[in-house]
Amino acid sequence: MRLKTVQVIAALAAAVAFVLAFMAAGVLLLSGLFMAVGLSAVAWLAWSLIRQVRGRGRGRTASRSI
Repeated sequence: MRLKTVQVIAALAAAVAFVLAFMAAGVLLLSGLFMAVGLSAVAWLAWSLIRQVRGRGRGRTASRSI
């Protein structure tokens, strides 16, 4: 069975579409991974800053004279 030119072009276009789809899925997964790493870094930074501020407040006296 011989393939016609239109069928070969359609098969090549489908192959290119599949490759692009897998590349886009990989980019999506990679960007999602970087987003998760960034969010966890921001969460850790906020948590450590909150802990530091709470720790400083315990050692000081509440009243100050002006």
